[in-house]
Amino acid sequence: MDLSAFCVAQTTIDDEIRANELAAALVTGKLAACVQISEVASHYVWKGAAAREKEFLLAAKIRRADFDAVAAAIRALHSYELPEIIATPIVAGDPAYLDWLRRETERG
Repeated sequence: MDLSAFCVAQTTIDDEIRANELAAALVTGKLAACVQISEVASHYVWKGAAAREKEFLLAAKIRRADFDAVAAAIRALHSYELPEIIATPIVAGDPAYLDWLRRETERG
C-alpha cells in the first residue's frame, strides 16, 4: 500500500459543538475515515498580542489527494478568520488500518 496516499489533516476550533459538527461533516462526506477530537490549551500570537485559549484539536485521517476538499470544508464551517489547516504525512501504518481508511474515503 502506498503510504504517501494518506495523511492526517488537523485544525483547531474554539467550540466543542462546532468541532463535532465539523468532524461529522468530514466523515459523512467521506472526506475523512476518522476524526479524533481532543481538548488542548493553545498558546499563540495573534495580531501582535500573546494569547492562551482552550481549543479543540481535530485530527482527520484523509487521502492526501482530498486535502484541498478537506481544507475547503474546514474553511466553510470554521468561525476563525485564519483557521489552522495543515497535514502531516503518514510514514508508517498497519496495512489493515490503511486499507480501512482507503475504503471509508471512497466516493463513487
